[in-house]
Amino acid sequence: MPLDEDGYLGRQCPECAMSFRMNGEDYRALPDDLELWCVYCGHHQEHSEFMTAQQRDRVMRAAGDLGMQIVSQALSDAFRGLSRGSSHPSGVSISISYKEKPFYPRPLPGIDEERLARVRTCTGCQVRYAVFDEHRFCPVCGRLPAASVAFDALQAETARLDALNAVADEAKAVLREQGVFTRSWVDTIENVVGVVEALASAVFEATVTDAADRLRGKGNVFQRLDDMADLFVAAGYDDLRGILGPETWQRLIETWAARHVFTHNDGIVDEKYLRKVPTSSARVGRRLVISEAICRRAIEDATSLCTALAELTV
Repeated sequence: MPLDEDGYLGRQCPECAMSFRMNGEDYRALPDDLELWCVYCGHHQEHSEFMTAQQRDRVMRAAGDLGMQIVSQALSDAFRGLSRGSSHPSGVSISISYKEKPFYPRPLPGIDEERLARVRTCTGCQVRYAVFDEHRFCPVCGRLPAASVAFDALQAETARLDALNAVADEAKAVLREQGVFTRSWVDTIENVVGVVEALASAVFEATVTDAADRLRGKGNVFQRLDDMADLFVAAGYDDLRGILGPETWQRLIETWAARHVFTHNDGIVDEKYLRKVPTSSARVGRRLVISEAICRRAIEDATSLCTALAELTV
C-alpha cells in the first residue's frame, strides 16, 4: 500500500468512519498482531480493519486481477495438453486447439486522500500520527494524557479566534451583526473553564490515593477556583495561587465569574459576580460585555494554570 507524499499511511475507523494517518516507518515497525485505536472515538480493533475506502478499492482490484491470473493459468494448463488433431476410421478429422490469451492486470487505483493537517508525536510510544479533528487517543497507546488533551483544547480556542479574524470584511460584518463573534467569545470563556476543570479533576483523581473520600460531598469542586486550590493544598501539594501569582489568579477568578454569569444567567450581571469582581464597572441587571482581547487573555491564563496543574504532582 503506497504512502502519501509526506510518508504517511491513511487509516479509517470502522466504527465512526473518520480518517487519520500514521507515519509509514513507525507503522511498519509495529507488531503484526497490533490492535489500533481510533484517535477520535477510541474504537480499537485489529489493524487491518482500519483500511480507508481508497485502500480497500485498491486491494479489491489487486485481488480480482490476481484471481483472473490464477484462473487464466489454470485454463492454460488444462487445455494445453488437449491441443491435438486425430483421424477417425471413417475418415472424419477431429481437431482440438486452445490459444492462450495473455491477461494484463489493470493499473491499481491510486491513493489520493486529504493532505496532512496536524502531525502529532505520542509522548508515550513516540509514534507519529496525523489527525483532522479533535482527538482523545493515540492509535497505539490508547487514551491520551489529560494534560495533552487540555493543551490541545486551548490551542483550538486560539485557532478559532484566529479563523474568525481571517474572515473577509464583508462576511465579518454580517457575522458581527448576527452576534456570531460575541457568541463565539462566550463559548471560549465557557470552554476554557471546562478544560481546566477536566484537567484538575483528572490530575487529582490520578495522584491522590484517597481522592474519592476527599471529594465526597463537595459537589463539582473543580469549577470553583479557590476551592480547587484549597483541595490540592489539603492533599499536600503547593498552592496554585502562589505558583501563578495574585494578578493571574484574580484574572482567572474574573473569567470563572463571567462563565457563571453566561452559563446560568444569559450574561446578566448579578450580585455574586460583583462580589467576585469588585473592581468591575458592570452593574446588576446589565449584560456583561466580552471581547476578543478578554478571551485571548483568558486562554493565556488558563494555559498557565494547566501547566501548573500538570507539573504540580510531578
